[in-house]
Amino acid sequence: MPPTAVPAILSVRVSPAERSMLESAAALARTTLSEFVRRKAIEAAEAEMLDRRQVTIPASDWARFEAWVDAPARDVPALRDLAARKPVWQD
Repeated sequence: MPPTAVPAILSVRVSPAERSMLESAAALARTTLSEFVRRKAIEAAEAEMLDRRQVTIPASDWARFEAWVDAPARDVPALRDLAARKPVWQD
């Protein structure tokens, strides 16, 4: 969490068995229950967001989106250098 961020409390209800499992997993991960649940929830949220197959673009932004798509590709030297490297699995 960024140092300037103000933490917000999120309350989740779990059964005693679920809490016990979460506590055991947190102990195995050598972290607190709160940190374990926070980290796993963020990972799950990121995976859910990345798994989306459909993107909705508001009509008010459509012209700007089309202009971006139709614009010529920018040269990014770092990406050009990366593409020129031999992949590590081919060493």
